[in-house]
Amino acid sequence: MAINIIAQNKKARHEFEILEKFEAGIVLQGSEVKALRAKRANLNDAFCRFIKGELYLMNAHISHLDTTNRHFSKDERAPRKLLLHKKQLDKLFGKVSKDGLTIVPLMLYFNERNLAKVSIALAKGKKLHDKRETLKRRTLDREAAHAIKNRSY
Repeated sequence: MAINIIAQNKKARHEFEILEKFEAGIVLQGSEVKALRAKRANLNDAFCRFIKGELYLMNAHISHLDTTNRHFSKDERAPRKLLLHKKQLDKLFGKVSKDGLTIVPLMLYFNERNLAKVSIALAKGKKLHDKRETLKRRTLDREAAHAIKNRSY
């Protein structure tokens, strides 16, 4: 499975506890696809929201290319519709409205069939002490791996 990663939201894994992941298609214009191929996208501060029963990617930044006609260029942070199956949309809507969970984009990539996809996750916000615990655990694991690697016989 060869995917071409365009942008990642590293902050999402720090801020949220990931419960379930989904792969969604994204509705783009031609110039936006060219910008994605040039890796001119940013998912920092991006989030997903339901609008009239459809899921949209909000606040994701896809830059304009210099070769794009300025007359027909959209807003760089315009909402972009995400494509999911109806059952998946219903499941996500139920979890978000009833359980108070959030939907965050994790990664923007081209799959093996060269289609632009967004990896989204159903997530629960972490408290400050959870974030600290994760950082401590990660540091201890790194130090243990380093000690095992560099031990002498």
